[in-house]
Amino acid sequence: MKAILGFEDGDFVVGEGFGAEGIFAGELVFSTQMTGYMEALTDPSYHGQLLMFTYPLIGNYGVDVANFQSSRVWARGCVVREVCSVPAAQPTLRHFFEEQRLPGMSGVDTRRLTIKIREKGTIRAALIVGDSTLEEAITCARSIPSISDQELIPDVSCPAPYRIEGKGKRIAVIDLGIKRNMLVSLKIRDADIFVFPHNATYHQIAACEPQGLLISNGPGDPVRATDAIRTVHEFIGTIPIFGICMGNQITALALGGETYKMKFGHRGTNQPVRYRDGSIFITTQNHGFAVDGDTLPEGCCVSYTNANDRTVEGFENPDLDISCVQFHPEAHGGPRDTENHYFDMLFGRIG
Repeated sequence: MKAILGFEDGDFVVGEGFGAEGIFAGELVFSTQMTGYMEALTDPSYHGQLLMFTYPLIGNYGVDVANFQSSRVWARGCVVREVCSVPAAQPTLRHFFEEQRLPGMSGVDTRRLTIKIREKGTIRAALIVGDSTLEEAITCARSIPSISDQELIPDVSCPAPYRIEGKGKRIAVIDLGIKRNMLVSLKIRDADIFVFPHNATYHQIAACEPQGLLISNGPGDPVRATDAIRTVHEFIGTIPIFGICMGNQITALALGGETYKMKFGHRGTNQPVRYRDGSIFITTQNHGFAVDGDTLPEGCCVSYTNANDRTVEGFENPDLDISCVQFHPEAHGGPRDTENHYFDMLFGRIG
C-alpha cells in the first residue's frame, strides 16, 4: 500500500503503508531507542502522537506481548525505515499491525525527518495509508489541534479505582496513563497499591489512608490535568509525594511552579542524567514538556539535570517530603540504572 506523511509546513514524504488504511494525524515525535519498540508503542504517554523510530530496523524480535505497557497501542501511527520481515519470534510487527488495524509507514528516510524535527521542532503531521493526495495529507496535518489543546488524559486513565493487594506500605497512585512497569516496580516491593483515576478527589484518595502518593506519567500538556494538580496540592505536606514523568510536572504545578513545551523533547533509552552528587545515570525518557526550575518555590531544589541540555530531570523538597523525577526509572526495555536507586529511595522515605 502507498502511504503519505504530510506536514503542517507543506513538506511530505511518500513510502509504503502497512496495517490499517485510513487517515491518522498527530504530533510527529522520534525515539532513539534500538529495542523496546513495543513498550514505546503501548506507552499511553504517546497518545495523540505519531511515533517515529530513528533506529533503521524495527521488529527484529517480533511482538513481545508480555512487555506491553498497557492493553493496546496508543501511538496514533508508527513510522520506520524498515520493518523486519523475518524476526526472531512471531508474530511479525507487520502482521500485528494488520490484525489490530493499526497504521504504519516504512521505506522513508527517518534520518532526514529526525534532522527536520531537531531543526524546526516537533511538528504536526498526518499519516494517510492507502490512496490519497499530497494536498490532503498536508491539509489534514494543518487542521489538527496543537497537543496543548487536546484532552488526552481521560482516554488513558483508569475509569474507576482499583486495588492491587500487598502486605507492605500502602501507596496511592493517581493514574494519568500509567505504564504497567510502574505498578510492577511497586508490586515487587510488596506495596499495597490503590490506583485512582485522574479526576479523583483528595477525600476519595485519603479514604484509603495512604502512606505515600505517586503521580504517574501521561500524555499531552500537564497544565490540562487540573483535577490532579488540585488534588496533589491538597496532599502537599501531609504524606510523602513522588512523581514520575508527567507526575514530576504535576507536582511542580501543584507547588506553584511552571512548565513549558520543549522544542523536540526527550524520547529514547539513552538520555544521560546528572544526579546532585555528580553521578551519571543513563535513563529512559518520554516527555515533550519540562519543569522550569527557576519557578520552583523556596525549599525546592533541582536534584537531577539532563547532561545534554541541562533541563530539569527531577526535584526535591525535603521539608515537604517530595521527590520527583522526569525520567522513567521503571522502564524496561532500557537501562535499569535508576529503578533501585529511585524506588528504594521512595520506600525508604515512607514511614
